[in-house]
Amino acid sequence: MARPASQHPTDGELEILRVLWEYKTATLGQVCQALRADRDVATTTVATMLGVMLDKGLVRRKKTARGHKWSAAVTHAAAAKGMVGKLVDTVFDGSASRLVAHLVEGGKLSHDELAELRTLITSNSSRVSRKSAKART
Repeated sequence: MARPASQHPTDGELEILRVLWEYKTATLGQVCQALRADRDVATTTVATMLGVMLDKGLVRRKKTARGHKWSAAVTHAAAAKGMVGKLVDTVFDGSASRLVAHLVEGGKLSHDELAELRTLITSNSSRVSRKSAKART
């Protein structure tokens, strides 16, 4: 039995989205050329993937005099939010703090990244405190 289609982009679809985020709009040939900088890809494969991505709502297609122009229908931030949300739900049982603890304890974060996290936590803590105070009044 086939698994249900995911609205989240696959690794290959993410590669294509990265190209479209960079180029804003691109032809099939331009997408293929950009992908070939890293590895060999067949034009037919990329065309098939773009069709699947169109069905998933990840890309848009505009007819032009010389074929189609493709663009991303989702922003980088929206794609990341959905994928991180899925990761938190499936791997960390819905606990974002467990994900952050995993990253911090795993030693993969640089000193600058840890400092950035501290700043985000501090600024968001004060914002949450203000919201809570407003809600009580």
